[in-house]
Amino acid sequence: MPSERKNVSVRPSRQTASWKQPARLLAALGLCSVLGLSGLAARADVPPAKPDDVKKMEAALPDKAPATPKAKRTVLVFGNANGFVHGSIGLGEETIVKLGEKTGAYTAVINNDPAVFDNLKDYDAVVLVSTTGNFLLPKAPAAPKGANAKDELLKTQTAEALEKAKSYKDAEKQRMQNLLDFVQKDGKGLVGIHAATDAYHGDLPQYRELIGGIFTGHPWHHVVYKINDPESPLTAMFKGKDFVIDDETYRFRENEKDPTAQPYSPEHVHELTSMDFEKSGVKDSDSRADHNNPVSWVRDDGKGRVFYCSHGHSESVYSNPVMLEHYLAGIQFALGDLQADASPAK
Repeated sequence: MPSERKNVSVRPSRQTASWKQPARLLAALGLCSVLGLSGLAARADVPPAKPDDVKKMEAALPDKAPATPKAKRTVLVFGNANGFVHGSIGLGEETIVKLGEKTGAYTAVINNDPAVFDNLKDYDAVVLVSTTGNFLLPKAPAAPKGANAKDELLKTQTAEALEKAKSYKDAEKQRMQNLLDFVQKDGKGLVGIHAATDAYHGDLPQYRELIGGIFTGHPWHHVVYKINDPESPLTAMFKGKDFVIDDETYRFRENEKDPTAQPYSPEHVHELTSMDFEKSGVKDSDSRADHNNPVSWVRDDGKGRVFYCSHGHSESVYSNPVMLEHYLAGIQFALGDLQADASPAK
């Protein structure tokens, strides 16, 4: 199994911009689209959490979990991104770790190597933190240095990138199938934070069905929550009151636009919260055709469970006590420790 780190943040390496050159070279060779590597130019390592943000997050952590674990739980925290890389990923990963550590709900392991999906038997849930694009593709080799770097890049790094990408593309489908089996057959959990729905827009549509919806834009930032299920233990932290947040808010693909591409539908998930368009100041012309845009939801899939929350773009979200309680409840639902209604709308 790939190396793992418990209760630590992921530090950046000097590879941060290393995909930029080979991605351009691969594009010039006409190979990016063939290999599914069009997002590599935006690839970067997980940005580290800033100490001040960590302190604020730690101060906002809840003291206890909403449910007592039925058994010792281990959670995989994964933040590899092959699209837009959010600066909050490192903080988000540390937040998931600290939530389990502080409350005793679970033990979390951070591992951003896609090879970890070769074997998920040691985990009870997977938490995806803003995993954009084809997040099961690899990082790049380090860029060469020296006077002949460009020539060296063309001759060696491009070949290395192609070879490594090929091995990961060969493994990608199996790794995705392992995740599906992990949830559907093994009865484990999946949690998605923010950009976990901005992933696999083209191939491997099974993922879009698993997570429950797919991102099409983020036109809203100042949002007032509507509590769709006030009886759920996953919304108890909102106390039946209006909840206001300033954070990038996702819009999800609508049914009528492309029914073959797994659009979001309330008939496919159990909505926990959504946008109150009127209180959020959104004009009808800016809303979805069905005048409904979810923020968080749960769903059962086979023997397992899925929780997703759209918010988590800004660092400030991870120091919001209410949001941290919402995340924790969602994780415990995915683990099977917190029982909640996950029946879809009828």
